[in-house]
Amino acid sequence: MSYVARDDRPADKAARYAEAEAEILAVLEGEPNVTARMATVSSMLADAFDDFFWTGFYVVAPDKADELVVGPYQGTLGCLRIAFGRGVCGAAAATKTTQVVEDVHAFPGHIACDSRSASEIVVPVLDASGALIAVFDVDATTKAAFDATDAQALERLMGKVFAAG
Repeated sequence: MSYVARDDRPADKAARYAEAEAEILAVLEGEPNVTARMATVSSMLADAFDDFFWTGFYVVAPDKADELVVGPYQGTLGCLRIAFGRGVCGAAAATKTTQVVEDVHAFPGHIACDSRSASEIVVPVLDASGALIAVFDVDATTKAAFDATDAQALERLMGKVFAAG
């Protein structure tokens, strides 16, 4: 597997997602371990997009069904635990719907793990039965960094990586 140098990546966001998805799926082929899959997704997406300031997973806590605990990620220190319904990650977990936030400082109850975060997207991660296993969180230092293209691409990727099978 060869990786494309950053300055050779397509300028179009949808094309970059398609390329990253193909690379991620190729690397993960045959890998059953969920932690390894999460670590790989976080790392490869962080590398694929310059705007991604923090990429990672918050996993449903094994000791509390209504709480997330930090999982594999790339970036600065993340929050350790987040209750369902609290902040952007908690909203995604509670509703099982993708949250696209143009300005995190205007989001009611936003949790500021790092004050440099300006916008955020959080995608629920479901297993093959449709049960929530985690949320995938991406932060950017610029406002309005995420849109429907990000939501569709990340939802598709999470489905292929975690719900397939």
